[in-house]
Amino acid sequence: MSTRATADATSKDLEPLTEPAAWKALQAHYEKVRGLHLRNLFANDPDRGERMTVETAGIFLDYSKNRITDETVKLLVRLAEESGLRSRIDAMFRGEKINVTEKRAVLHVALRAPKGTSIVVDGENVVPQVHAVLDKMADFSNRVRSGAWKGHTGKRVRNVINIGIGGSDLGPVMALEALRSYSQRDMTFRFVSNVDGTDFAEAVQDLDPAETLFIVSSKTFTTLETMTNAHTARSWSLAGLNGDEKSVARHFVAVSTNAREVAKFGIDTANMFEFWDWVGGRYSMDSAIGLSTMIAIGPENFRSMLDGFHQMDEHFRTAPFEHNLPALMGLLTVWYTDFFGAQTVAILPYEQYLKRFPAYLQQLTMESNGKHVSLDGAQVARDTSPIYWGEPGTNGQHSFYQLIHQGTRLIPCDFIAFGRPLNPVGRHHDILLANVFAQAEALAFG
Repeated sequence: MSTRATADATSKDLEPLTEPAAWKALQAHYEKVRGLHLRNLFANDPDRGERMTVETAGIFLDYSKNRITDETVKLLVRLAEESGLRSRIDAMFRGEKINVTEKRAVLHVALRAPKGTSIVVDGENVVPQVHAVLDKMADFSNRVRSGAWKGHTGKRVRNVINIGIGGSDLGPVMALEALRSYSQRDMTFRFVSNVDGTDFAEAVQDLDPAETLFIVSSKTFTTLETMTNAHTARSWSLAGLNGDEKSVARHFVAVSTNAREVAKFGIDTANMFEFWDWVGGRYSMDSAIGLSTMIAIGPENFRSMLDGFHQMDEHFRTAPFEHNLPALMGLLTVWYTDFFGAQTVAILPYEQYLKRFPAYLQQLTMESNGKHVSLDGAQVARDTSPIYWGEPGTNGQHSFYQLIHQGTRLIPCDFIAFGRPLNPVGRHHDILLANVFAQAEALAFG
């Protein structure tokens, strides 16, 4: 379940904007509703809590606790339509090169497309390539998980360390933490990203090189931070395995496209897992970049995760904007950022397994939308991405909620909670849910 609520606060005036026409209509509408309080909106429209909801792919979105009316939603949908959002969505799913600066397709949706689907890039259906890599990942994961894959000394692998940075780290870290309950518990999974040597030193502090497998994730195999850490890992591994260069092939695999550099490092290119230029790093966790995740949770669970992604993809592709969960959340962000002048969005997961979700969203949203020029290269006339931040509940309630409740800034808040706990311990989950509902209600109504 996800719900968004906002604290009441004074908002700034915006400079007049010209196009499209829906923007002018929204500006005029904003002037009429800017002073409305959610207490009054609910008092005058008691059914809004049931009407302003969307449910799909196991996710229930309640967006009623936003400073909006039905007219706001209509105008935001009109803005999306006038801006050509539908045609852009269709172009993305067709594999057109909508990344105009790099002249590339943007096809993370192909990574979770079912077998038999056709998504064509440069005249070639890429879906069979995707599933060939997934099958290769599954075979390797099963060998590692079962102990069939042996290290150089004949010991089974008990420790897996992913070395990457940016999208090659944040997605896998988030996914592993989110799905830890499903992970193989007789194995240890760690991540190294920072070029600060402390990150590597702490990751291997208590590990046996003979039982440790490194996954080096770098498309070009030249990324400075990743390759610095990879060479340090290589030296550490060799020092623990009597300096035998042949051991590298049993303790290192690569997620890359640069076979030459991979081979020069000492990795068997048979254990190189490919991904493609049409996968942006921040969207790559369900490609071969997710190999550490697949080893942790198993190929079957990994494919279940991809199926969930695909269900949301299809909802986003086909649902009308007024009932489209991702589109509505995006439009609400425009509403708060460009009309109310909100500068941040708080992501508040009431689920300890999602502790790395805010950090993952920071890259996903701020790298995607943190631009100051439009598609045609012109300077943008309005604010782009807000700053995303957050902390799991209930920890945040004893940290920064005072500012959200009683400060002077307007901070939209996305609350995330789950109906059923993975660890049903006493009354913990009941208390957790009581807190998330109470906080959303207090922010909405005061």
